[in-house]
Amino acid sequence: MPDILLIQPPVRDFYLTVKRTIPYGPACLAASLIRSGFSVAILDALATSKVRDLKMPSGMDYLHPFYKKADFSPFALFHRFRHFGYSFEHIGNQARQSGAFLVGISSLFTAYSAEALETARMVKKFHPDCRIVMGGHHPTNLPEAVMECKSVDFLIRGEGEAALPLLAESLKEGRSLKDIPGIVFRKNSGLHISPPTFMENPDDFPLPALHLIRQHYYRRKGRGSAVIVSSRGCPMKCSYCAVGASSALRYRRRFVISVLREIGQAVKEHDAGFIDFEDENLTLHKEWFLGLLKGIREEFGASALELRAMNGLFPPSLDEEVICAMKQSGFRTLNLSLGSLSAEQLRRFRRPDVRPALENAIVLAEKYGLETVCYIIVGAPGQNAEDSVRDLLYLFQKNVLAGISVWYPAPGSEDYEKARQQGLLPDSYARMRSSTLPLARARNDAVTLLRLGRIANFMKALRDRGENIPSPAPCPPEMHIKTFSRHENGRELLRFFLYDGKIRGISREGEIFEHQTAPKLSQIFLSGLGLSQCRK
Repeated sequence: MPDILLIQPPVRDFYLTVKRTIPYGPACLAASLIRSGFSVAILDALATSKVRDLKMPSGMDYLHPFYKKADFSPFALFHRFRHFGYSFEHIGNQARQSGAFLVGISSLFTAYSAEALETARMVKKFHPDCRIVMGGHHPTNLPEAVMECKSVDFLIRGEGEAALPLLAESLKEGRSLKDIPGIVFRKNSGLHISPPTFMENPDDFPLPALHLIRQHYYRRKGRGSAVIVSSRGCPMKCSYCAVGASSALRYRRRFVISVLREIGQAVKEHDAGFIDFEDENLTLHKEWFLGLLKGIREEFGASALELRAMNGLFPPSLDEEVICAMKQSGFRTLNLSLGSLSAEQLRRFRRPDVRPALENAIVLAEKYGLETVCYIIVGAPGQNAEDSVRDLLYLFQKNVLAGISVWYPAPGSEDYEKARQQGLLPDSYARMRSSTLPLARARNDAVTLLRLGRIANFMKALRDRGENIPSPAPCPPEMHIKTFSRHENGRELLRFFLYDGKIRGISREGEIFEHQTAPKLSQIFLSGLGLSQCRK
């Protein structure tokens, strides 16, 4: 039986991206604990195909008009709210069977903090003798709120690789806790809250304990998958981000040789063929990044691995030498961050105008055969939705897929504090996510922009397939579509949209229905396509 059990909780949301749920943080913590002499197990509640539908939470009732019906077209968004992963009862029972004296629970995202706390409550119910420590972005930034849950005994704020072994040793030996970096615990006079702790040099710590991850669940295209974090923090000051230079987290890069050892461990021991770099800004330091790519080619062969950086890349850091090396090393897609074209919005976001660099990167990506996804942010406080339509139209003219990211308040960010001061925060943590359209005054615009993004990408997919854009046509009353092809459904619905600007969906039975959207934004979009004379 392990001394310590680390848990990745289940998630409740409309969707889950499996390739981004590999429990990298727990694996890093486990490696540090093992080096300190403790036995460790990881319970990954997401490493299962178990999913069940839930009733929409009462605080999210306002979403019903936007997600009212299941849509079997390419313009669909969300419909079913679901529990992804093992039940809380199963987790509690597994914790009891483990016999661990210390249970660590990950709470990365504020939107999922309720699931982390329910995990703690159930673990304590089934295994009352254990001590529970929680860590991650949410307890780092909102420690008082988390400690309201009596099932949680301790928090570690910041990076726990050094602090968690010290906590385990102190509990085992009955020593004082107050000098443990990042520690939060209850005392007679209230809470003892330490400042967040960070690794001075990440290379001083062992590679993640990948053998504790359920590797078979994360296989992709017949091979294993791995997450790598080659740097911590980010030197940029984007207002919406909680881990940039405006936070207490200092930017640190690992040595290339250390990153290559970690990739080698994933490839040689677990047959990893897909590597996702989850750095906040992977390509900022050109010489370091080129050295990493050269090492990957020399050790694993050119394009032997599929590489990705799904957190997004900063376009000014990408020139021809870098993009050519990325292609040679296994990158197939560039995820680029635009933010917005609006000078006023960029000022609010504290972002530079990256348009010239973005356009150069798009041209180079096409030259070297890389797909490109480019992201804009919509629905932020004070943001003009018409500007966001123009951002989308700009991307429509480029050889990229458009990614629409709905703004949400991330605790610890500048935007979160501004939203708090202005009374704009949602009244529950569960609504601090893109899928719940968190900013009340921007909901109708944000959901319209999401659907317009789907339409724009569908039109570009038609072009890439060599198909013509269908001619505008009115939607007949009471019309049903009998085909079950999403592609053909999309073509038919696109005809209607091009005619009157109304965004429609189709039910499983073939019934056509209209989505709730902002008609003005659709008309601006159609005008930008050169279809401003569409009939109403």
